[in-house]
Amino acid sequence: MKKNKTRLAAGVVLKPGREKSVLNRHHWIFSGAIKSYPENFVNGEIYPVFSSDGHLLGHGYFNQKCSLAGRLLSFGQQDPLEAFRKNLEEALDLRRHLYRQAEAVRLVNGESDHLPGLVVDRYGPGVVIQVSTLGMERLKPFLLNLLQELLKPEFIYEKSLTPSRKEEGLTEFEGLLAGSLREPVVVEEQGIKFKIYLRESQKTGFFLDQREMRQLVRSLAAGLRVLDGFCYTGGFALSALDGGARDVTLVDYSKKALETAAENLRLNGFSENSFRLINQDMFDFLEKAGSLNYDLVILDPPAFARKKADEKQALRAYKELNRLAMSAMKKGSFLLTFSCSYYVDSQMFQKTIFQAALEAGREARILQRHRQAFDHPVSVYHPESDYLKGLLLFIS
Repeated sequence: MKKNKTRLAAGVVLKPGREKSVLNRHHWIFSGAIKSYPENFVNGEIYPVFSSDGHLLGHGYFNQKCSLAGRLLSFGQQDPLEAFRKNLEEALDLRRHLYRQAEAVRLVNGESDHLPGLVVDRYGPGVVIQVSTLGMERLKPFLLNLLQELLKPEFIYEKSLTPSRKEEGLTEFEGLLAGSLREPVVVEEQGIKFKIYLRESQKTGFFLDQREMRQLVRSLAAGLRVLDGFCYTGGFALSALDGGARDVTLVDYSKKALETAAENLRLNGFSENSFRLINQDMFDFLEKAGSLNYDLVILDPPAFARKKADEKQALRAYKELNRLAMSAMKKGSFLLTFSCSYYVDSQMFQKTIFQAALEAGREARILQRHRQAFDHPVSVYHPESDYLKGLLLFIS
């Protein structure tokens, strides 16, 4: 019994009955599930996790500043650093199988690849990492050594600008960690070339999670007039033109994003009369448009809910955005609309679109839901990783 108490004192101990999620291989431990922390506890360090009766459940890093206090790196008896390496290798092997020649691909997708708090994306000869937790921040030297060993990238660039870092006690960080970065990085996706300016980009540089939906747009676009709202650097617009669209209109509030979109359009040989660039807030554009003489309207806004408290405000914004679009769209056109807000789930989003259609007085039929990109897996043990929602609607 004394030996068991010694072991418990060295780790994080859960309250009675609160070990179920860990036994179900869920990576998260909330503060309310924790009975005690070890003596001399340090935020961000890795500790063994025990059930209240002394069974070793795994190892994870912890931060008492957060309500989501712990994230598991390994389960059962497995050493956490050995698990880290194994999980990274398995994630890389999966992408090599799925995308043998891809130049832009997500290599690590956080908890779904059993590496909580970490995103790793490949862009051409280098990689971009995003670190969102203190525990992963403390593991960064170990991570960088592994990436250099396993990938031998020309550069490793960090773009850790997520809101969660503040709660973790971290400031935002962006910068070159290793190698040499020459911008723009040019990558090719399904025959389309993109210039990526990592230092001035959103997310890690490009919206890799929309790969399959760009392919969907390409398959639909022949002969259509297309409106690409919140166009960023033109991913959907380029896919539409590559699929034979008659012309595209790109709208974005960011002047820099539109300039890069124009570069990408010219890089791929599209003539100036095939596209139009509008530097305007998308809500303002829709309010002033009157009618939308487009066959396909795409709305891919940034996350309107960055924290749980933003949920109601975000739902109102999604409803208003889609109501404005549907009210102005012509009969027999398509609307492809998205939400990347983690706090707005699929059911909530569909209900919001229903309300928007009702208020707009339009019939809307769902033709397809978001097609998940293979490099953005969702673990069945960790469904919270499923953040991106999309609906292709036929408006009549």
